[in-house]
Amino acid sequence: MIRVLGIYLTVLAVSFSSFASNEAIVGMNPVAIAFFLFFISATLGITYWAAKRSRTATEFYAAGRSVSGFQNGLALAGDYMSAASFLGIAGMVATKGYDGLIYSIGFLVGWPVIMFLIAEPLRNLGKYTFADVVAYRLQLRPIKILAALGSIAVVILYLIAQMVGSGKLIQLVFGIPYELAVVIIGGLMITYVLFGGMLATTWVQIIKAVLLLGGATIMTVWTLAKFGFSPENLFQNVKDVAGEKWLQPGGLVSDPIDAVSLGLALMFGTAGLPHILMRFYTVPDAKEARKSVFYATGFIGYFYILTFVIGFGAVVLVGLDKILSVGKGGNMAAPLLAQALGGDAFLGFIAAVAFATILAVVAGLTLAGASALSHDLYVGVIRKGESSEEQEVKITRIAVFILGIIAIILGIAFENQNIAFMVGLAFAIAASTNFPALFLSIVWKKFTTAGAVASMATGLVLSVVLIILSKTVWVAILGNPEPVFPYKNPAIISMTAAFAVGIIVSLMTKEREAEEKFEEMKVRKYLGIGAE
Repeated sequence: MIRVLGIYLTVLAVSFSSFASNEAIVGMNPVAIAFFLFFISATLGITYWAAKRSRTATEFYAAGRSVSGFQNGLALAGDYMSAASFLGIAGMVATKGYDGLIYSIGFLVGWPVIMFLIAEPLRNLGKYTFADVVAYRLQLRPIKILAALGSIAVVILYLIAQMVGSGKLIQLVFGIPYELAVVIIGGLMITYVLFGGMLATTWVQIIKAVLLLGGATIMTVWTLAKFGFSPENLFQNVKDVAGEKWLQPGGLVSDPIDAVSLGLALMFGTAGLPHILMRFYTVPDAKEARKSVFYATGFIGYFYILTFVIGFGAVVLVGLDKILSVGKGGNMAAPLLAQALGGDAFLGFIAAVAFATILAVVAGLTLAGASALSHDLYVGVIRKGESSEEQEVKITRIAVFILGIIAIILGIAFENQNIAFMVGLAFAIAASTNFPALFLSIVWKKFTTAGAVASMATGLVLSVVLIILSKTVWVAILGNPEPVFPYKNPAIISMTAAFAVGIIVSLMTKEREAEEKFEEMKVRKYLGIGAE
């Protein structure tokens, strides 16, 4: 493990020095390089420490269920405050105006759903993945197959957004080609999860959350200081620079159906994200799971207020032309604002914080995706629920490597997409595929295996197909003149269809054993008796 860490740091140093002669948009930044290498060294050290404590499946997947509610709340916030939150939403507000806030609000309001409907049953009924809960009283194999496919679809789309953000960030600061930047991120991501498992991922996320909250707070206070600590002055300057339309709705979502569809995806998608749901297994009991959500909601809500000021501040202090010249998606608005406020030194700090943000999130995503492949598909389907912990962890590590390669390839392919928008699509798949089956299996006695499979298949196929036929892929990626599906977000159709199909099929296919087991499940769900 020590040899691997040393080799990786040497490769990073050589990569940076080899490309130092390339012309970076902001010039080579010694402060940024120092912060980057310090963070990488520190997190790889954490990974080495965690690797010695991640021998069993429970330690690898769930950090030995040893994380406190407060720690897990910070880690949840770290997992959730992704590149889409920091870079994407700030860029969305800067380039689209008022409507960019739809993402801030939408991402936040999903947390009450998790607190009141999901957190306690999930911790009491499951083991490592949310599919354990859905399959608790239903037939294991078909549920695991669909749950794994849905999780992989969400994870890959979410991973693409993080890879795009990281690639653009390193390209901006170091002048390294975008493709090489993505490869470096992918290599680090694989290293964290391959060796450290959930314990390393948790502590990387905690450190990242503290850094991000601190960095964003400094940037917000500094921005407001430029306007006499008056939001009204800030808005007036935005109006003068970009026009009154920047302070009015309609810049991003003008169709009411699109607006509702996006809201549904962001609200209920949170309760279907595999890397978020997986975090509830790291705490010792349901009480700590509820505490986790409480703390996470506070941290995340505070952070999204800051992105509002950062985005509008970038419009005035950086300028739209410069933001869009760095990338069409506007993802570099926050780092460029940092440079405008405090020069290259502050840019270096904020860039390193954003880099930490991305690394922590991709580690959590990769672990969730690998868990779906190993615990759900390999153990649940191929091995029919019986496998040694050593073999399961080995399969997980192979899956980590495969997911890392896929993320690198797709990250390069989707270079110019806004990352907040792409994460919104991942939320749509999660809201359509995972959430309906998870919710119905917890609350509805007559929910059957056939209903769950039909619901998940409907949500997955519809959401993915409609995303491909929408403007995002059909026009922007495939180059067709007009989209087949007129809306940008499919959740209003795919999520509704998933619920409807699940209910109808369950009513048509009674499952006596599942109904009988529902009463037993209620005891464990509410009291936690028998929970691992």
